[in-house]
Amino acid sequence: MPSEIAVEKKKLKNPPLELHYLGDRVLRQPAKRITKIDDELRQLIREMLQTMYSKDGIGLAAPQVGVHKQLIVMDLEPDNPANPPLVLINPTIKQVSKEICVAQEGCLSIPNVYLDVKRPETVEISYKDEYGRPKTLKANDLLARCIQHEMDHLNGVVFVDRVDNSLTLAQELSKNGFSYQAVKPVA
Repeated sequence: MPSEIAVEKKKLKNPPLELHYLGDRVLRQPAKRITKIDDELRQLIREMLQTMYSKDGIGLAAPQVGVHKQLIVMDLEPDNPANPPLVLINPTIKQVSKEICVAQEGCLSIPNVYLDVKRPETVEISYKDEYGRPKTLKANDLLARCIQHEMDHLNGVVFVDRVDNSLTLAQELSKNGFSYQAVKPVA
């Protein structure tokens, strides 16, 4: 269910929020459930969307901008003004498919690093929208991948933690000025 929060899909020279990068401790802290959905939270959502569009992203989780709340904004069509973004508050995964697919992922918190990650092909989640209405969503392909990637951020996990090829991972991180020591592999 698309969001009703509208922001112009354009790049701002000075986005309202600051991104945190791999190696920053804030990316490793689990986010807290949101208990109050109000205008203040909707303003944060607007600022997260503006920041995401400004950085050419298709998804952004609150911990990436130093906010420890279970909040995600997404827009798989940032160049299409008619396509509203998706806002996920307190998302939980209800079900994942047995089918696994491998695809390249990147992250605003690790610029210029793109590596293959294995994830379930389909995911079903429940969440609240920006007005606190409970929703469910079944997603596949890029949307499913994006949801799982952003939900990892809510648990202090970054996509490089899921990369199997450690040699390629180490090379890509080093080439882009990130430390392999910042990676915390997940099983």
